Amino acid sequence: MLGFATRKLLISVVVLFFATLVAFLLVATVDPIAEQRVFLLSQPGGAEQVQRLEASLGLDKPLIERYGRWLGDLATGDMGASTDNGRPVTTLLGEAIPVTLRLVIAATVVSVIIGVAVGVVSAVRQYGAFDNISTFLAFLFFAMPVFWLGAVLKDLGIRFNDWWGRRIFFTIGEQSPRLDADFWGTWADRAGHIILPALTLIAIQLAATSRFQRSAMLDVLESDYIRTARAKGVPRRRVITHHALRNALLPVVSYTGLTFGTLIGGTVVTEVVFNWKGMGRLFLDSLLNGDVAVAQGWLLAVGISVIIVNLLTDLTYGFLDPRVRDG
Repeated sequence: MLGFATRKLLISVVVLFFATLVAFLLVATVDPIAEQRVFLLSQPGGAEQVQRLEASLGLDKPLIERYGRWLGDLATGDMGASTDNGRPVTTLLGEAIPVTLRLVIAATVVSVIIGVAVGVVSAVRQYGAFDNISTFLAFLFFAMPVFWLGAVLKDLGIRFNDWWGRRIFFTIGEQSPRLDADFWGTWADRAGHIILPALTLIAIQLAATSRFQRSAMLDVLESDYIRTARAKGVPRRRVITHHALRNALLPVVSYTGLTFGTLIGGTVVTEVVFNWKGMGRLFLDSLLNGDVAVAQGWLLAVGISVIIVNLLTDLTYGFLDPRVRDG
């Protein structure tokens, strides 16, 4: 297992290098001073001012030299500063990442637990009432646009609060403004805010996870070693939980790893609907404001998160299936 983990770690380091290259090149094609350039060039002596501005930002250097300087700054933990508010990019990411992680972790844990259970029961009771209902709901959630589902849940939360006479569901923000509470009070408030946004993501993830688990479970239940276990008189529950489920979890582990990594950067719609100040909102604001440094830092942070999650997924895959780590 140690050799397998070492190989995967070395591969991740190589992928990380290419992630920095992609993040740099995607943003390097954008002119961060496009608006200032147009204005200055229309003024007397504007060309000299543009040249000074380019020199101050390093835009007059060759692309390879700019990339090398950017890597050097990254090695010291410097991602530059926002051109919109002047704050360090690392500070902005440090504020946004925990907010998004709370949402993504909560949605992923709940959807995996329920999705695996639904998928196993659907496979064991194939074409039964439960299987048919879960299949219908899965396709229904698949067809729902995220922004529409989030807006509906938000509206239902407001209506329920009005009917109940007190606020049960929070519909705006990741926590109450100017919150003054102890540790448990703070997290209780955050838990109240996370319910509706998490449900928005859970509905989509749960549908996919249950379908993956059902398909994998059906394949395993038809394998020879499961038939042998049944022929030897192994109790049905033990066949399902001890023999079939472990192998059937492999596709779900892969899918969960991929979706978790991409969700960190893919919660833009959900965060906008519920006004969360996480990674999605940070990226959208950087695009609207033309904030190149923040967009570049965001791309790199998302790339690193995907690499880390995929590494953990590969290690989990190797733990569950010895053939993978021994191959």
